[in-house]
Amino acid sequence: MVEWFNGCHQWLFERIVQPLLFRMEWMSYDELAYEWTHLFLLGAVQVALLWAVIRPMEMWLPVERWPDRKATRVDVLYTLLARLGILPISFFIVLTPAFDWLNSQIRLAGIIPPSFDNLLVYLIILDFADYWRHRFEHRFKIWWALHSVHHSQRQMTFWTDEREHLIGQFIAAIWRAAVGLAIGVPPAAFLTVTLLTAAIESFSHANVKLSFGRLGDRLIVSPLFHRVHHAIGIGHTGRAMGCNFASVLPIWDILFGTANFSHEFLPTGIDDQLNGRDYGDGFWRQQWLSFRRM
Repeated sequence: MVEWFNGCHQWLFERIVQPLLFRMEWMSYDELAYEWTHLFLLGAVQVALLWAVIRPMEMWLPVERWPDRKATRVDVLYTLLARLGILPISFFIVLTPAFDWLNSQIRLAGIIPPSFDNLLVYLIILDFADYWRHRFEHRFKIWWALHSVHHSQRQMTFWTDEREHLIGQFIAAIWRAAVGLAIGVPPAAFLTVTLLTAAIESFSHANVKLSFGRLGDRLIVSPLFHRVHHAIGIGHTGRAMGCNFASVLPIWDILFGTANFSHEFLPTGIDDQLNGRDYGDGFWRQQWLSFRRM
């Protein structure tokens, strides 16, 4: 499979991407384009697998059935922008000089980031960092103004995971990259953990009437556990301004008192949508209205 994937990567780059760069006189971006082609193929494979596995489950065991799925279409665009490497490469271009400089300053100061050389350890630490970022997105109003784009989906499906404001995604990229740099995650390990986390998050957003049981829901985030986080009247209320913030490991919610193991599959959305507040239907309107709220 690896040989097949590498062969596809090489063919796509040499036959399509590189000639296009040459024609556009952009050969200075050759190395970056090679990395993007790799991300594009990884994302395409992941999206195809998620659709093949999760979409039949949504059809077979849905929480809700909608006569019109029009509201879900914009989430497909968000997913393709993120998973096919378009947004990640854009953020990479902007962030790389800053992080290269920061990394050099850290090492000049004699500080060598730790290296655990263990994917599970990297996953645990990055997931812990994502838990707190997610809590802050709900806690601070200016950040919630951006994150509310994600929560405004009333027809939540596995496509909904990447539905975020572009500024919010940029902040998340900085946050995750900074933590990865601090703990010395190698690029290959960082990509592996990111892809695994993304797959779990997609499944946790699925319109599937499924939990992992009393024990399982405490070990890994399930569609039921995360749906409670998106539920109207629960997802942005209470002392912590929400519950079930974990991306992969519910242990963080259990330890910090934000776990809600309700067994109800409730409707998703934000309270003030019931009073007519407009969060936008299309991509650009959602981005603009969120920016105005911020």
